[in-house]
Amino acid sequence: MNIESLREYCLSKMAVSEDFPFDETTLVFKVGGKMFLLTDLSGDLSISVKCDPEMAISLREQYPSVIPAYHMNKAHWNTIYIDGSVPDKLLFDWINHSYDLVVSGLPLRIRKSLLSK
Repeated sequence: MNIESLREYCLSKMAVSEDFPFDETTLVFKVGGKMFLLTDLSGDLSISVKCDPEMAISLREQYPSVIPAYHMNKAHWNTIYIDGSVPDKLLFDWINHSYDLVVSGLPLRIRKSLLSK
């Protein structure tokens, strides 16, 4: 995975927007105005994604490249260093999981409007 394929994949999901709300290097992908992935464009590629708390702990135990996300709720967010140790398919699955968690937490009226787009 590289930044181009990551960006293309995130933007292919329904109703996703991207912006730089924190600084000029932290790219954030949102659905319904809520973050589901962020990445820093400076340095080595890593992503931070939302995760079910039990799954988050399990992934950290299983993969050395998965750690609690810096400046985020450690129970719900993991940072994954894209160093080749995790197959791209799993990375995309974790992005899907994050997206789905965020969508499921949106108010019903917003979820319905996302589905109608």
